[in-house]
Amino acid sequence: MENLESVNREGKERLYPSLKNPNWLVLRKRREIFRKWLMQVTGRDLIVLDIGGRIQPYRPLIQRRERAYVAVDLRRTPLVNVMARGERLPFGDASFDLAISTQVLEYIPEPAVFIAEIYRVLKPGGSLLLSVPSVCPSDAEEDSWRFLRAGLRRLLVQFESVEIVAEGGSITGFFRAINACLNIFARFSAVRGLLRYTLFPTINVMGLLAERMSGSLNEQFVANYSAWARKAGRSHP
Repeated sequence: MENLESVNREGKERLYPSLKNPNWLVLRKRREIFRKWLMQVTGRDLIVLDIGGRIQPYRPLIQRRERAYVAVDLRRTPLVNVMARGERLPFGDASFDLAISTQVLEYIPEPAVFIAEIYRVLKPGGSLLLSVPSVCPSDAEEDSWRFLRAGLRRLLVQFESVEIVAEGGSITGFFRAINACLNIFARFSAVRGLLRYTLFPTINVMGLLAERMSGSLNEQFVANYSAWARKAGRSHP
């Protein structure tokens, strides 16, 4: 089992990625999106469910606002409370004020069942924060899906309100794809380490500058989408 220090370090790198991270462009954008949405989630006594909560990178964004934080995963780490599949959550109906699931849905054989389970365990007025890939290389045998805006809306149709935001436009997606592919092709750790100090930061900066200068809203090659879905009913007091 991974130790607490290593999972905390991995979580911090996900929330505050270094410029050397090949996923820097999308991770920094996701943090901005989630921070904004969480400021709009009412309540200071929240019961939170983290599905795929092996490292819990976004937990610091709601610190001092949660009464309980429950992490579910199939991989055991010191931060995981319950070993279970997201399609079969071992909790009663209307148990949580907030659910978080990032980069998990692509591994789920039946995404609609997964979303329905989250809807079931959310209290009326509860919120789901979700992040999913749209364009990225496969990284595991279980990797099954990629998602577009219209498909996400269809999956989240049960919810009263849904907001979907691209984690950067097509330019970000293009430069992030270059880094992701380089990371795959660098089979030896020494080569990957060299890229982290040379090409990865350069490509990240180029992608950021290119997207800012272009002002383009094109989403034909978006790397990831974030979604905020709210269940109908009265929100947490």
